[in-house]
Amino acid sequence: MTKADNMLSILWMLRSGRRKTAKQLAESLDVHVRTVYRCIDSLCASGVPVVADSGPNGGYTLLSRFADSPLVFDPDEQKGLIHAAIFAREAGYPHSDALERATDKLKRYANDKQLDALERHGAGLSVIYPPIDGIYQAYLQLLEEAAGQGRTLEMEYDKGKGEPSPSRLFDPYGIVYWKGNWYAVGRCGYREDVRSFRVDRIRGLRATDARFERPASFSAKDHLLSQLLNGDAGPDAFETVRIRAQEQVLSELCRHWLFGHALTERLPESATFRLERSTLYTYVPYFLMPYGTALHIESELLVGRMRQACAKLLAHYDATKHIHSNDREEDKR
Repeated sequence: MTKADNMLSILWMLRSGRRKTAKQLAESLDVHVRTVYRCIDSLCASGVPVVADSGPNGGYTLLSRFADSPLVFDPDEQKGLIHAAIFAREAGYPHSDALERATDKLKRYANDKQLDALERHGAGLSVIYPPIDGIYQAYLQLLEEAAGQGRTLEMEYDKGKGEPSPSRLFDPYGIVYWKGNWYAVGRCGYREDVRSFRVDRIRGLRATDARFERPASFSAKDHLLSQLLNGDAGPDAFETVRIRAQEQVLSELCRHWLFGHALTERLPESATFRLERSTLYTYVPYFLMPYGTALHIESELLVGRMRQACAKLLAHYDATKHIHSNDREEDKR
């Protein structure tokens, strides 16, 4: 048996509430008494409240409060852990290996019926995410550990514009998963301000000896959403857009991150959004284009941008058609 197996077995025997000597534990596990001592030390180091009483009637026991705590998961809890491990692995969660080991232990101590149920539930869930390479996951783990330990990192970052970026000190306050990407949020020493960085654009990351204290009320998630969705825009940078469509179409639209956060009023056959004007000049028209005539848009600005986007697309394919026609004429000659 591995050390982990021995520790778990000792824990189960002590949970019975009866005092056990090291010799009794060793005989039950068929191991040397020194192995028991090492396992007890490891259990104590991991936070298990093992009480050692000396004397003729001495031995090891657990604090009653800990001994009464549930260590067995019910079927729904087991299923939740298996599914959480799948989500974590596919999303590139930095400690997914540890979570996999935990679920392996869950399966190892399950009976045949429980194991069959876990395998069926695990096979019944699939998640599609972009592939995560090794260095990317290593950066995520370093960022998460630094956030928990309050350790400053030195970071090299690619802005995505082909411009060299100076190395900077970075205090990671937290990591956030959003829209298929991981972001690190914290204080940037180069800008002297709280910033967010896409982890897949990090080109180098090293630990330093410097320490930091994360603000007690800081939320990495709230900061990231505020920065990504609103930026530093003022109230004049927003446009009110009312869209009329069938209820099912509107519900689908409201579920998308671009519109869901900006919803101000929802009626059965209409939805009103407060959208940043800059997005109306970029991807909003192209996102709405596949809906065709199913949408009736009440915004002069957005309707104009939709017309321009459609005209640009039509001109592009007219030119493509002309090129293909010339190619066919050349082939005939």
